[in-house]
Amino acid sequence: MARERIVVFSGAGISAESGLRTFRDSDGLWEQYHIEDVATPSAWVRDPELVLRFYDERRAQVLRAEPNAAHRSIARLEERFTVTVVTQNIDDLHERAGSSEIIHLHGEILKARSTIDPTFITAVNGASLRLGDRCPLGSQLRPHIVWFGEEVPLLSEAAAVITRADRLLVVGTSLQVYPAAGLVHHTPPDCECVLIDPKPVEVLGTHIKAIRDTATSGVPALVQEWLGR
Repeated sequence: MARERIVVFSGAGISAESGLRTFRDSDGLWEQYHIEDVATPSAWVRDPELVLRFYDERRAQVLRAEPNAAHRSIARLEERFTVTVVTQNIDDLHERAGSSEIIHLHGEILKARSTIDPTFITAVNGASLRLGDRCPLGSQLRPHIVWFGEEVPLLSEAAAVITRADRLLVVGTSLQVYPAAGLVHHTPPDCECVLIDPKPVEVLGTHIKAIRDTATSGVPALVQEWLGR
């Protein structure tokens, strides 16, 4: 008998409980940076050194952070289910918690890619990516991040996975960042959908059971229920 498929759609809130702040924490400022100065293609053209410094700081924070109880509980779902994590987060906390199939919609902070060949992706050696770090074609490496104004290349892959879901768990996202937030509308009609968030989240046109709780409290409880323990 085929195992049920669970898709977990995670956002910044789950990583925030590991100490990683988000740009939505304070009026469009992200650790005192304006988003348009560090997270757009025009920012990269205007001041690549500032952009690299900003992401070096984010990378250092990620390397210091640890997966929390929510990350670890999501990984436990693989004991019984086929699980795919679709995440808006650029950290590697799901990987370190033990999840094996992860789609990073907005890129990965621990990787870099060529500025002329987006298919060339490599690990960042250490905490820093500097001007002068180049790909084999000779172009400057940039953070492997989907910036505001850029297409989300893995969006269709994530949508295809969600169309086959038996259960969908949404955690740590306000469902306000599009186009990623629209993925919840790709669930099959009989899919069990659960959203865990300490704040009220409105999802129009979709039947989702909402649990008002933090990720580190609500996710472990739900996973225990789904595992039947």
